[in-house]
Parts: sequence; structure tokens; C-alpha cells
Amino acid sequence: MSNNAIKTGLVLDKAAQPRPNVVVEAKNLRKNYKNFEAVKGISFQVYQKECFGLLGPNGAGKSTTIRMLNCVSPISGGSLSVLGHSVTGDIRQIKTQIGVVPQDDNLDVDLTVLQNLQVYARYFNIDKKEATRRADEVLELFQLNEKRNNKTDEISGGMKRRLVIARALINQPKLIILDEPTTGLDPAARQVVWQQLRLLRERGVTILLTTHYMEEATQLCDRLVIINEGRIMAEGQPRELVQRLVGYEVIEMRLAEEEKQSLLPLIANRPILLEEAGDTLYLFGQHNQAFHNLALPEGNYRLRREASLEDVFLRLTGRGLGAE
Repeated sequence: MSNNAIKTGLVLDKAAQPRPNVVVEAKNLRKNYKNFEAVKGISFQVYQKECFGLLGPNGAGKSTTIRMLNCVSPISGGSLSVLGHSVTGDIRQIKTQIGVVPQDDNLDVDLTVLQNLQVYARYFNIDKKEATRRADEVLELFQLNEKRNNKTDEISGGMKRRLVIARALINQPKLIILDEPTTGLDPAARQVVWQQLRLLRERGVTILLTTHYMEEATQLCDRLVIINEGRIMAEGQPRELVQRLVGYEVIEMRLAEEEKQSLLPLIANRPILLEEAGDTLYLFGQHNQAFHNLALPEGNYRLRREASLEDVFLRLTGRGLGAE
């Protein structure tokens, strides 16, 4: 743990901190676009020093919620406060205390990696000397020092994503908001970004992120809400949601129609839930012995695996996270 990190405020003494405070609070939050209601009365709280996720498919209302949090899009109803300030009130107070990572890497391609950070710092009236010091620290934190003098179109997509996140820390925010932080990255680059976000969380930064990757939510989030068609379907800790709403294990099967009829009597007296999505049957075992000595038809496909957040979404909506 470096002294530099402590100076930037990225490290907090946990023993000296009071119980978590509410950093974000939404109450019956709504957003309308003419005749379309994108966000339909959602309520949630984000606590200090946690990573909170909005999990859902494309078009669920996640990015719309982020735009309202960032004071870019006005709310249509309900209330939304960030760091104790209403988004309908002193917007400047909010913007100076948050860092925002948009979906797109909106870096200046004519500037070097270091210059992108220095120029961004000017928006917060940070003098050049202090901006350079902070830039040095976040470049070290995100392992970008060797690329500091490269133009941004000379670095990889994963490095660009890390630079956008580093840029969001230049004003020492109390809350960092990330909209789909790893969309478009390959698995190796995604793992590197996850590692850096976990490090930020360990150092006391409050994180709010949107994602449609259930693995990302499982890896990063302390708590999350599952959102679909502008409504919150469930809220809780990732593993608790899986065990409460799905169970422990899942069997996926594809059966002919006549074989499906023979399946129901086999599971009738067991703690097993049945869901059908497309041509696939899902058996959710709600007890760790639910499938013990269960003789199932072979069919043309069968997979037994651990239950996941993807299954929670399937149970709540009847479709997977990747379905349109």
C-alpha cells in the first residue's frame, strides 16, 4: 500500500470509519421519453465503500439511470440524491465529487496518455503541478506508466478502458460511476479491469456500475439489483440471490415433446423448479441433494452445473440476459 495512494484519498482507515452512509438514494425514480417510460419507479440505496451493481440486458434502463445520476438527463418523477444532494438541486456539488466512466472511450486521440489526464484535471480547476502529481499516481495504479507518452490511438482497447477509469479518479471522487465498464473487451483485458476495480473497492472507493455480464456482477458487486424493462426485479447480494431464487444446481436439457411429458412425474416430489426458455428446459435444484438418484431422460443435450445470476434472471423474466 503506497503513500501516494493514501495521499490521493484512495485508502481509508476502516477502523476509523463509522457505519456505512448512504451515498446514492433513489425513491420511485422515473424517466419518460415522450410516450416511452424507460425507468418505471425504481428505488435503491448505495452505501459508502461498497460496489453496487445494476444488472440487466441491453435496454433495461441501466444507462438511463446512470445519466440521471450524472445529472446529464433530468428525472421525470420520484427523487434521486447523490452524496446528500438532490440531482434537481446543486448539480455542481454532485459533479465535483463523482467520477464517471462512460460506455465509450471518449479520449482525445491527439493527446498522449498523460496529457489526457492533465487536460481533464483542468475541468476541476486543478493546477498543472497537482494535476501531474495525481496523473502520475493513477498511471501507476492502473499500470500505464510505460504508455504515458503514447498517443491514445497507439494503446490497446484494454489500456484505453483503464485510462478512462484512471481519468475518472483525477478529481479524487467520493463515488465512481461506471456504465458497462468492460463491454467490447476480450476476456484477458476484462480480467485486468476487474482486478483494478476490486483494488479500488478495497481502498475505500464507492463504486456503482451497470453491466449485462452476470460474471462481472458476481466478481465485483457486494450488492446489486436486477433490472428489466425499467423495473427492479430483485435486490440483494449475488450469492444470496442465487440461493434464494434459484438454488444450488441447474440441469439444462433439450428433449423431444413426448419426453417432456415423462419428466414432470420424475420431479413432482422433489425441491426442483422447472423453467422453459426457447428449446431448453432448466431444472433448478433448490436443495444441494435435489438431483440425488434422479433418473432423467438423456435427450439430445444435458448439462449439470452450478446455479448463477443468469439463472436468477431467467427465473424472473423467462429469458436469459443475452436474449432480446
